Amino acid sequence: MSITTGDFRQRITVQTLAEKKRLHQPIVSLTAYDYATARLADEAGVDLILVGDSLAQVVLGYESTLPVSMEEMLHHCRAVRRAVRHALLVIDMPFGSYHIGTHAALEQAVRCVKDAGAEAVKIEGGRSRAAMIRRVIAAEIPVIGHIGLTPQSVHRMGGYKVQGKSTGAIDALRRDAAALDEAGVSAIVLEGIPREVATRITAEVATPTIGIGAAPECDGQILVFHDLVGLTFTPAAKFVRRYCNAGEVIASAIRGYAEDVRNRAFPADAECYHLPREVQAELEAGEAAPAIERK
Repeated sequence: MSITTGDFRQRITVQTLAEKKRLHQPIVSLTAYDYATARLADEAGVDLILVGDSLAQVVLGYESTLPVSMEEMLHHCRAVRRAVRHALLVIDMPFGSYHIGTHAALEQAVRCVKDAGAEAVKIEGGRSRAAMIRRVIAAEIPVIGHIGLTPQSVHRMGGYKVQGKSTGAIDALRRDAAALDEAGVSAIVLEGIPREVATRITAEVATPTIGIGAAPECDGQILVFHDLVGLTFTPAAKFVRRYCNAGEVIASAIRGYAEDVRNRAFPADAECYHLPREVQAELEAGEAAPAIERK
């Protein structure tokens, strides 16, 4: 039975996100990195699918998001694009793709849309990125902002730490959010921020906010797909809620397969192909005929 809900659902755009904030309708967001998971997410009714640079860790096995390349991001975004029919497709601009100047950032953002089918790009940073973000938006490319715990800044932050815990840091986050709001971003991801701070920012900006380790008061939420289904190999962050343990299900299936192969229980006869009866009869007759004596 197909799990699809049909093609009658509204196609989500950046305008839809703004409308959802106005109507107080939560925005459901999730990461995806391949055709299969993107299709499942899209058919389940997710509003926004992010090809996140978390790809580096959960799919490619890097220790952080920093090593993932633009080529790797584009490759996976193309696979996701083939699956998505309804959700807004967003791609992370990876580390180094926009850090060396506005012109380079614009070139890479154009590749995300033109070569990989993304409908928006996500860029980390607040006030320091506002001018660059305006330029990308002026080129007709929607931008999702990202402030708070920004993984591409892990070295500067000294690790993956909650941000906005002092009055000065809170003020800086609020000014970052205001700068992105003024720049015209389509949404702002708030990551690793105390609930009280995320709630204030959400109320202060016209732009929809999407929380991850932030607050239920945000206009939407996002999780990494592999965290949600239990396909990671490290302890989950405090904000992660696992809805199933797919890792154990898959591991159990592999163990069962291996046991059946070793016991010659797989494949069974019903899982094998067979010759047509007449061909089998001819083959058996030929094998039964006496061999021609060589002279």
